[in-house]
Amino acid sequence: MNQNLIFFLKSSLIRNLRLSESMKKNQLWNGIISITLLEGKNISGGSLAEIFVQLKLGDQKYKSKTLCKSANPQWREQFDFHYFSDRMGILDIEVWGKDYKKHEERLGTCKVDIAALPLKQDNCLELPLENRLGSLLMLITLTPCSGVSVSDLCVCPLADPSERKQISQRYCLQNSLKDMKDVGILQVKVLKALDLLAADFSGKSDPFCLLELGNDRLQTHTVYKNLNPEWNKVFTFPIKDIHDVLEVTVFDEDGDKPPDFLGKVAIPLLSIRDGQQSCYVLKNKDLEQASKGVIYLEMDIIYNPVKASIRTFTPREKRFVEDSRKLSKKILSRDVDRVKKITMAIWNTAQFLKSCFQWESTLRSIIAFVVFLVTVWNFDLYMIPLGLLLLFVYNFIRPMKGKVSSVQESQESTDREEDYDEDDKESEKKGLIKRIYMVQDIITTVQNVLEEMASFGERIKNTFNWTVPFLSGLACLALAAATVILYFIPLRYIILIWGINKFTKKLRNPYAIDNNELLDFLSRVPSDVQKVQYAELKPYSNHSPLRKKRSAL
Repeated sequence: MNQNLIFFLKSSLIRNLRLSESMKKNQLWNGIISITLLEGKNISGGSLAEIFVQLKLGDQKYKSKTLCKSANPQWREQFDFHYFSDRMGILDIEVWGKDYKKHEERLGTCKVDIAALPLKQDNCLELPLENRLGSLLMLITLTPCSGVSVSDLCVCPLADPSERKQISQRYCLQNSLKDMKDVGILQVKVLKALDLLAADFSGKSDPFCLLELGNDRLQTHTVYKNLNPEWNKVFTFPIKDIHDVLEVTVFDEDGDKPPDFLGKVAIPLLSIRDGQQSCYVLKNKDLEQASKGVIYLEMDIIYNPVKASIRTFTPREKRFVEDSRKLSKKILSRDVDRVKKITMAIWNTAQFLKSCFQWESTLRSIIAFVVFLVTVWNFDLYMIPLGLLLLFVYNFIRPMKGKVSSVQESQESTDREEDYDEDDKESEKKGLIKRIYMVQDIITTVQNVLEEMASFGERIKNTFNWTVPFLSGLACLALAAATVILYFIPLRYIILIWGINKFTKKLRNPYAIDNNELLDFLSRVPSDVQKVQYAELKPYSNHSPLRKKRSAL
């Protein structure tokens, strides 16, 4: 019996060490490979209607946007791969075409030996496609930098005063215009978890933690046969975008099988309480309801606000290619409700304006008529950003009732989604899902369009509602600047400057990537669904109305 126990402990230790070594090898990058996909030249697409490019470096995969078929397609997209100084690898590039029936065909391939490229230098490469006509024009830059790190509690970078001072100096205001992609640094102490879900037949679990920030993924070691594991590890992430969200997921290791999900939390970087040990209630996969167990984290963040603000108006970092989204009746129904709310808000506003014209309320119509006359008679262009700025001020000083009610509405929507889940199960029994899957592509497209429409409207609303004070404050600064500029500078000069900039942009920088600063800004504002996902649950919420309802069922 003792020999069996010793053998089990040895095998567990060896397996854990192997996992740790492979984990560190696959995770600890120390630089960035920045790839700008510019254009294709003389690419033959045959009868295919659309064209896109896939890039692969080890386990890292990206997919470009899909363009209409052209012999010289213009992508102008940027992708950042992780750089490993000890193993560079080969970058595999594939050009694909597809028709309207979703049939895909590979049009050509090419490869780049990353190790052969010089460091800290823009390498402009024209890569001919193998066994095909045509080539790709790309810009590749290798930049070593401080990457991610994993250590024990005794080796904590920000705990050393001299090292903390050095890091703070790197992100001080004097260095605001140096290395614009290096926005800041995040340190996460993963301490322990309590009362986890038992995933094994023995009533225990083999839990480990996965931390994700953008495309960075770091993992703790596994604590075997334990529902109250202590990891005591320190993880350091470079911050590329202050509006990213740290996701911490607890899994149960299951040998050669995929790990079992135990719980998850999502923490926006701007909501982190520096240096405080915090207890987070684990949530389900959708991040909408509480799961079993809590996790203890301690986080520190240092960043440069100027770099963070400038980064807000540039495109978000693209995510590595993952599995495509599946059709979900629950998500489709939720998105219909979200679009319906926005439509009703617009309709109510239109009805209010109509009532002013119809003199349904004499006092209201008189006030509206006077405001209309005064505004039109004295109107200048600078009043548009000024009016939007006043709306920000109004929402800032207004009581917080609206925000509380919106969270409650979102929680009610999760109740309805439980009913949709039950409907899904019943529909599977009746064979309804089979009929839905016959038009899956169309319905999935509708679902995605509805979600984009709903998210766009909610992001605008949440910008004015001060959901993220950093972003709303940034919008106020931009509107104040626009008000001053429009007041002092004639409109024709502004349009002239804008037009000259647009016409000469490609002449000044042939490799410039087009973007819409307003849409990039709005992409950082959370939608109503994300507000619920990022909301921190109270550790002792077992007697919440939601749980009472579920227990009653």
